[in-house]
Amino acid sequence: MTAEPDGPEDRLRRFATIWSRAVFPHTATSLTRPELERELLPLARRLSEALRARTFDAAEGRAVGAALIDAHCTEPEALSRALDCVDAYLVLYCGGDGPQEDLRSRSARLQHAMAAGFAEALRERTLAEQEAIARAALQAQGVVAQALHATEARFRAVFEGAAIGIGIADLDGNVLQVNKALLRMFGGTEESMRGRNVVDWTHPDDAPQVWRLYEELVRGEREHYHVEKAFYRPDGTVLWTNLTVSLLRDADGRPQYQLALMEDTTERRLLNLRLRYEATHDALTGLPNRTLFFERLEKALSAGEGMRFGLCYLDIDGFKTINDSLGHAAGDRLLVEVADRLQSCATAPGEMVARIGGDEFVALTTGPDTETEVDALADRIMNALVTPVRIEGRELTVRGSIGIVEGPAGERGPAEVLRSADITMYRAKSAGGNRYELADPEADARAITRHGLTTALPAALDRGEFFIEYQPLVHLGDDSVRGAEALVRWLHPQHGVLGPDRFIPLAEHTGLIVPLGRWVLEQSVRQARDWQERHGEQAGPFRINVNLSPCQLTHPGLVADTVDILERAGLEPASLCLEVTESALIGADDDLLKPLRRLAEMGVDIALDDFGTGYSNLANLRRLPVSILKLDRSFTQSMQQFPADPVDLKIVDGIVSLAHSLDLKVTVEGVETGAQAEQLKVLGCDTAQGWYYARPGPPERLHELALVDATG
Repeated sequence: MTAEPDGPEDRLRRFATIWSRAVFPHTATSLTRPELERELLPLARRLSEALRARTFDAAEGRAVGAALIDAHCTEPEALSRALDCVDAYLVLYCGGDGPQEDLRSRSARLQHAMAAGFAEALRERTLAEQEAIARAALQAQGVVAQALHATEARFRAVFEGAAIGIGIADLDGNVLQVNKALLRMFGGTEESMRGRNVVDWTHPDDAPQVWRLYEELVRGEREHYHVEKAFYRPDGTVLWTNLTVSLLRDADGRPQYQLALMEDTTERRLLNLRLRYEATHDALTGLPNRTLFFERLEKALSAGEGMRFGLCYLDIDGFKTINDSLGHAAGDRLLVEVADRLQSCATAPGEMVARIGGDEFVALTTGPDTETEVDALADRIMNALVTPVRIEGRELTVRGSIGIVEGPAGERGPAEVLRSADITMYRAKSAGGNRYELADPEADARAITRHGLTTALPAALDRGEFFIEYQPLVHLGDDSVRGAEALVRWLHPQHGVLGPDRFIPLAEHTGLIVPLGRWVLEQSVRQARDWQERHGEQAGPFRINVNLSPCQLTHPGLVADTVDILERAGLEPASLCLEVTESALIGADDDLLKPLRRLAEMGVDIALDDFGTGYSNLANLRRLPVSILKLDRSFTQSMQQFPADPVDLKIVDGIVSLAHSLDLKVTVEGVETGAQAEQLKVLGCDTAQGWYYARPGPPERLHELALVDATG
């Protein structure tokens, strides 16, 4: 039975796939990556169930952490990668439609429990392994000691038949006996080995405690020790071993010999080094990859006082076009050429270049004076990209956008630094590309807030975080309230009440504006009907104005949704006015105007909002299905004082005369003083709105509003 595409089981498998890819390079296992994924799938299912369980059970997280040890994910980096995956993807793939904040909180608690379970299981395994090593060393010590004290023949049988290297030395370190396995490991003769002293076998990679443990053993203060040690062979190559050295005593218990047991681990170590290289370097360009870059960046950010870092985040401008037009092979060759050029730019100590994504590269410089060095590094990179790249007989011009982050070590983490560099790089790209920009904390904060609002928008609509305030539309002839404009607000859990300017552009960018706009229309129409039922048309507003986004104009369901909402609420079309910005209708073709014409034919008023702020082709007014011009506040600001600017008065007077000649009504927004209101009456404007009459407020306040001069 296959999982339903994009169903819970399919999403769970995707989570397990991402998890296995993240931890596989850090496992000591013979399993393939798909086999590891199959082992992690039940653990992913346990996490998913624990995430959505009615009551939280930390034991599930601890059990999953312990199970990672059984899956040979014993490296600390494996745990770090696993926790990163849970943090980034568990709620996304396994959270379903639950409350996101609660799920994120529970995910964090599961991560803590996983870390605790991992640490406990790793400690138990380590203690067990140490005990097994000690037991094996004691057994070997006992066997060889008995053989030495028994017959020579028995000693030779044990000594020469061993599969691992065995050597015996006196307490002064002089080598007395070596077996054939040890000779094969070193590649020397028995004579050359027996003439050596143990202390001659030092190596630059010896751990600090190796010779301290040796001294304690030959003094009789220690019975055995176990270390990983490298030796030089006679031909100069390096032999890596797991070395166990034990103290042999005579029949009276006095220290007599030292016994070395060696296991050749050279091939295993080379394999691990190769796997490590593959895990930390990009297969296409040979540059360090994201993993190694983060290690270096974390080290740079944790450097001591007085140290700084500089980071250049490069994205190739127009790379997708090159890839799509010339093919992926040409795109790969371009990336290799760019990588070679970048590598030549980072030659100073403390500098490195890495490829961290498709066409994304980073260059890192460290030291006490990176404030000037990072600018010089960025200049070298930009200069290196100037020369065209020749691919398949074509010369391709390479352009790049770079975001630069520079600062002292110890203040920020790697993720924060890279996020700032990414944001800054996109700022350079949006400014035209082929340039670099310096990070700006305020710009970063705005971008992060925008991103957070964008990701929170869909859930906000489901959770009912939006609400509507209404601002009255006042008839200038008798100062009576004739309608209200619906203004949507977002009550954000962290940022408080947000105006439409903060989230409407984001909703338009993500496509959420269509369901959000439908919700606003539905709520506003229902409210207008409620006003009419409670107060009658003479006592309350009879028209509701609702803003229409340009994105909604192109949605095929606009007319049908509007008709359905009006009919279900029982509101006449004449009680609805849809406001469309002037800029949205500039150059509009008949297909775009067709839905508005159909709505206008039904009796819905169409208002041209922000009139006069764009390029107003007055000849087009007659072809637009509008019945109201809504004059932008910028035309009436000078009317707040008396006397008003005569030029502004003539402009407004001309617009009103033009509108009335075309049988259009004129609404003015932004009225803040009585002087403005009186002047607009004289000029013949039909309706007005603004703080002079009332600020936007809840629906129950609308019928109680009185005229109040905002200037006091």
